[in-house]
Amino acid sequence: MIERVEALISVIIPTYNYARLLPRALDSVLSQQSADVEVIVVDDGSTDNTAAVLADYAARHPQLRLVRQANRGAAAARNVGVREAHGPYALLLDADDELLPGAVTALRAVLAKHPATGMILGGYISVYPDGHERTRMPTSVPVASPAQLVERYLLDKSVGISHSCSLFRRDLLLQRPYPEDLRGGEDVAVFAHLLVSAPVAVSRQALARIYKHADSLRHNRDNEEERALAMTSEIFAGLPAECQPLRERYAARRYLSLFRTALQAGDRANARRFFRCAWRLSPRQALRWRNLSKALRLLKRSPA
Repeated sequence: MIERVEALISVIIPTYNYARLLPRALDSVLSQQSADVEVIVVDDGSTDNTAAVLADYAARHPQLRLVRQANRGAAAARNVGVREAHGPYALLLDADDELLPGAVTALRAVLAKHPATGMILGGYISVYPDGHERTRMPTSVPVASPAQLVERYLLDKSVGISHSCSLFRRDLLLQRPYPEDLRGGEDVAVFAHLLVSAPVAVSRQALARIYKHADSLRHNRDNEEERALAMTSEIFAGLPAECQPLRERYAARRYLSLFRTALQAGDRANARRFFRCAWRLSPRQALRWRNLSKALRLLKRSPA
């Protein structure tokens, strides 16, 4: 009788119209799959030949689990994958990224050393459209209060969390699903919840290659202020009471981001308005040299 091994890690790959790149992601995971690793692909209503690509892989890898749904967005696809998974830990791999060899082994080793962890942050290699690469390694996350951790993540940016190179405890993802009404930034609300809910461990190894695309580097200004405010509401709705005093400072940060984007677009009228909003919410945040220096550089470059 063959003993059945329970899944430890569920690798979840949400995809939408990535048939051209999906084999790279699938091969990178299936090449290091073992009895305690399950692989789930959630096709979010793709209209290209994703279905054919997945059918070919399923024929060759019967252990691959496929879920198809009508197009509802990346957040909904991730939520479905998390609910369908069996492992206590989930790695959400974007369909245009890839795991590096040895990533699963490295994650197992960290889990063995830190069994109480709620999240493992790993290093990754950023690959840019022009082909150049940059390796980024995670910083250690100290034991601190929820408010201190949220300040480090949302305001100081000294804690970095990304899909494809992080492992999450699945029960925490079930507690705080990805907000499906947001289109952009929906992961920040989930990451902030994970950060304050359980200890965080790091892997001193690059776990993934994360590909940056030209369209992902451009700013979409449609309903930008509404989206920034909705994102702020979602983030703080899932955080404990002691974190709520940070809300205005974070909202100010979002307005400063809108300010910089407006300046880059030559939209000085909205840039001034966004900066005034940031100032009213938090003069401290608006006048931080990091923000002020960026603003001054952009002002010099932007047309009068």
